Amino acid sequence: MVKIDIGLSMLHCLGEPFSSLCKRLQHASVSHIELVDDGLHTLGPERVRTLKEISETQDLTFTLHAPFASINIAAQSQETRDFFLRRLEKSMSFAHLLNCRLMVFHPGWRTGISSFYPGLDWKTNIESVQQLLKLSKKYEVNLLLENCPEPYGFLVKNVEQFSRFFNELGEEIKLTLDVGHSNINGQTRKFITRFGKKIAHIHVHDNDGKNDLHLGVGHGTVNWQQFAKDIKKIDYRGIVSIESFNDVQESIEKLDKLLT
Repeated sequence: MVKIDIGLSMLHCLGEPFSSLCKRLQHASVSHIELVDDGLHTLGPERVRTLKEISETQDLTFTLHAPFASINIAAQSQETRDFFLRRLEKSMSFAHLLNCRLMVFHPGWRTGISSFYPGLDWKTNIESVQQLLKLSKKYEVNLLLENCPEPYGFLVKNVEQFSRFFNELGEEIKLTLDVGHSNINGQTRKFITRFGKKIAHIHVHDNDGKNDLHLGVGHGTVNWQQFAKDIKKIDYRGIVSIESFNDVQESIEKLDKLLT
């Protein structure tokens, strides 16, 4: 059996300056890092050059989480949606420069006026993803759609919605399974069994089954023993990336034991 690689999302230090992120990367205990192109860590040409130097010095590989704060690819306004898509394209260009094979992004979400236009946000979400997939070929990066948590108004959160989305998209796209998010839905096993071949990346963090707390592994209600068995059963060969806000090193060590 191929050993599953453990990675680390830098989401836990998004509130720190970019210089702090760089220092953390120089002491990372894993070789796979997920950068977040948002907040204080928003990328630009100079920061990309700095990160490339660190990756070469520290022998790190990167994946990129696209910006997500206030980004709604299902926005009803064409002008607003075009702005969001241009921002995501910019993120793809940085992913290309950083040699990221994967870029994670979020689906669109319902707004206060969605009820006036039944079904439009779903249709717009699919059209936006189709546009992003075309752009991804230009930048040679694989886009991965993440399952988002309840109770927020994201359009694609549970297994049933993903099944409909995959059927209607008409193109191939892979999935980032966020275990913390699927734990709130009570659907982690269902995601793995239904979409095993589509899961290309995994985020792990824990919670109380109700709130998106991003706790350390073993500090909530996720059944980690079952999770480990299930992803081994589907012969998962991607990265399992820690996305906890606290107890990060402890989470890495626990996960390493589970997946060995």
